[in-house]
Amino acid sequence: MMARALLFSLLLTFLAGAQAHKPSDSYLALAVDGQQVTGQWDIALRDLDVALGLDQNGDGELTWDEIRNQHQAIAAYALARLELASEQGRCTLRAGEQLVDHHTDGAYTVLRFSAACPNRPALLDVRYRLFAELDPQHKGLFKITHDGLTSTAIFSPDKPRQALSLAAPGRLRQFGDYLRHGVWHIWIGFDHILFLLSLLLPAVLVSSGVKQAHSLKAAFIDVLKVVTAFTLAHSLTLTLASLHVVALPSRWIESAIAASVVIAALNNLVPLFRGRRPVAAFVFGLVHGFGFAGVLAGLGLPQASLLLSLFGFNAGVELGQLAIVGVFLPFAFLTRRTWFYRQLMGTGSALIALVASVWLVERAFDLKLLPL
Repeated sequence: MMARALLFSLLLTFLAGAQAHKPSDSYLALAVDGQQVTGQWDIALRDLDVALGLDQNGDGELTWDEIRNQHQAIAAYALARLELASEQGRCTLRAGEQLVDHHTDGAYTVLRFSAACPNRPALLDVRYRLFAELDPQHKGLFKITHDGLTSTAIFSPDKPRQALSLAAPGRLRQFGDYLRHGVWHIWIGFDHILFLLSLLLPAVLVSSGVKQAHSLKAAFIDVLKVVTAFTLAHSLTLTLASLHVVALPSRWIESAIAASVVIAALNNLVPLFRGRRPVAAFVFGLVHGFGFAGVLAGLGLPQASLLLSLFGFNAGVELGQLAIVGVFLPFAFLTRRTWFYRQLMGTGSALIALVASVWLVERAFDLKLLPL
């Protein structure tokens, strides 16, 4: 009984760390011209409300007056968490006008600002700490333009500082940058990881879900079918969305991703797919591909090497995914006969389904039910 409680606590701790509502992102764009930098920072009002309490009357709705009254506080809060520096020292930030814009996942404040650097930078050192104390999963999608060339980066509480060269990036470097972005995104994407692991948990069991797979080879073939179907599907929609062939509201996509996690986890408790997990992986993979495309859209694709950068990001997602599978499969096969693995299939899947259900409600109705 104590062992069961310990497993429950460990799983709950891990799942609580996975952000429940729509992933918190901000979009920071800089343009460098000599010593001068101009910036635009799009920050979700729902995240600023958590940090600053913008909803002053507590009615659950933000009005233009409430936002306008807090413009100075918003600018002070955001710019205190951003530092820019050239080789000769820090750049001085100055807040400009603020507007409100609507992204597909809700309203954002648009903070415009400028920065004066001590010299014309060849390298810009950026320190980004927005919401670091509130949200360990927050991402800052960063884009910098200089002499018509664009570079990108992703900031997070675990990766708050990066030095970005303003020299023209080569094609190989751009490919490498987007490759790293893809790997990083899949590793911090709890919903994508839990969906994939939920589908892979039965891989070391035969179709009845009771007996153990006879060999590692049989388990590997089963995993290969699921991962290949997922890869083909999300690569397709990632490409179509990134090339602006298809566009869907991000709230729909994020809600559907949460629903896919619920269904994949429930399948381990009550068989829903009946031997057709690769088909489920393909169908839901189409949805996850739109989720990947949302991150790529925030970074932007350099037009001079659009297809190469797109391929690099997708390849990074696959490498990150394969790394997860490479750790999971040997562990699952070696522990498939143990009490621990039975609890992962049962208690673990139930917890995943429960937390993902909260994700679904929060994302679909733009609520915040959990403290994270």
